[in-house]
Amino acid sequence: MVVIWLELAVQSLANETMGKQQLIIGSILGALVVGIGAFGAHALNPILVANGRLDTFETAVQYHMFHTLAILIVGILMKQKTHQLLKLVSFLFLFGILIFSGSLYVLSITNITVLGAITPLGGVSFISGWILLCVYLVKSY
Repeated sequence: MVVIWLELAVQSLANETMGKQQLIIGSILGALVVGIGAFGAHALNPILVANGRLDTFETAVQYHMFHTLAILIVGILMKQKTHQLLKLVSFLFLFGILIFSGSLYVLSITNITVLGAITPLGGVSFISGWILLCVYLVKSY
């Protein structure tokens, strides 16, 4: 599943209509995060409480939403001016959502703690994306 998402992300990075692609990806991620959050609050709540992972799940949802909004903002910026740095920023945010939030979702539900070892890779991806977004903004405005 992750491989398919990454392939779609790479394909969209090669597309000339990047702003549109990022806005579509951001919209899909927004719908997903609302659905995942609602599912967690209702259907998964007993499992999350039993595993002691309710806070972990909520953290995953929050970072998923923050970076979904960031992808939408990058999409708006790309509608104005497509730039390689913005393509990389959006990829880093998407990768971060998949690895950071994805690993926390699975960890919360399964209580397989070894998954926590890959979570920081998603965090580094988020941080790198924010730094590169700052570099782009300093250079462009």
